[in-house]
Amino acid sequence: MKIKLTSVFVDDQEKALRFYTEVLGFQKKSDFSNGPYRWLTVASAEEPDGTELQLALNSNPAAKAYQLALFEQKQPAAMFFTDDVQADYNRMKARGAQFTMPPTDVTASTITMVNDTCGNFLQLTQLKKW
Repeated sequence: MKIKLTSVFVDDQEKALRFYTEVLGFQKKSDFSNGPYRWLTVASAEEPDGTELQLALNSNPAAKAYQLALFEQKQPAAMFFTDDVQADYNRMKARGAQFTMPPTDVTASTITMVNDTCGNFLQLTQLKKW
């Protein structure tokens, strides 16, 4: 069994696409519509055939409530792993990203948290090498 797709709810798919591609550095993978429904995914530029992230519109009341609850608790909607959290922090900050915490050492990793501007906090994690 493999994980090929996971989702994050967003309040604006076009704005999310810009953030996830232009700021995070992901690439658009799928983008098609059927009436009011839009299927939109991105993937890591480092693993373009790897796991896709669906940028799902939070039009469902349950999705919106879940997204808002995570945001209000400052909990990440998704976690991404990097080999150099400081370099990614610097690159993304230069592109206008708003971080809620700088790279911070915690048990077994260094993390930072960024606001995706679409209703989510995202955690970037660099695992420590022992």
